Amino acid sequence: MKTELCSFCLKSGILCQKCSSKVKAGEISDLDLKITRLLLSLEEKYPSLQNVCFYKAVDVEKTLAILVGHGDVPKLLGYGGKIVKTISDETNKNVRVLEYGVDDRKFLEDLFVPFSILTINTIWLPDGTTETRVILRRKRGQQLPMDLKALKEIANKTRKMSLRVEIAD
Repeated sequence: MKTELCSFCLKSGILCQKCSSKVKAGEISDLDLKITRLLLSLEEKYPSLQNVCFYKAVDVEKTLAILVGHGDVPKLLGYGGKIVKTISDETNKNVRVLEYGVDDRKFLEDLFVPFSILTINTIWLPDGTTETRVILRRKRGQQLPMDLKALKEIANKTRKMSLRVEIAD
């Protein structure tokens, strides 16, 4: 697995000076360390994790968002969802796997899976800030699988994106 920390620090549990300074500077959080170590422990059982590039983990209420490199989302969702299920069981959180460094539309599509996005608009507010309006399409009887408030907070923490979400039937 590729990450900001060196693999020796992750495997030994003792951080070198370089990795320790990243943690002290706030570049890497304790949650990032925990998730990275968890993914590293799963590498032996699931070899596809060896090529996954881990960027960040964001924790909001009962939802955990894991940001991985371009094209790495299927590697974490593979094996019948066993990797995500293991992470969910270890952290007692719902897990969202998002791609790092993609455009806003792709980010929002990943965030609101299994709903499809009808439209995305930018709203300019009088105070000079912007808000992104997302209209989701719901199939009959389909419920939102995650807490909408938590998903908005994840978008704010990861992309500094303020969301206004509407659901159309």
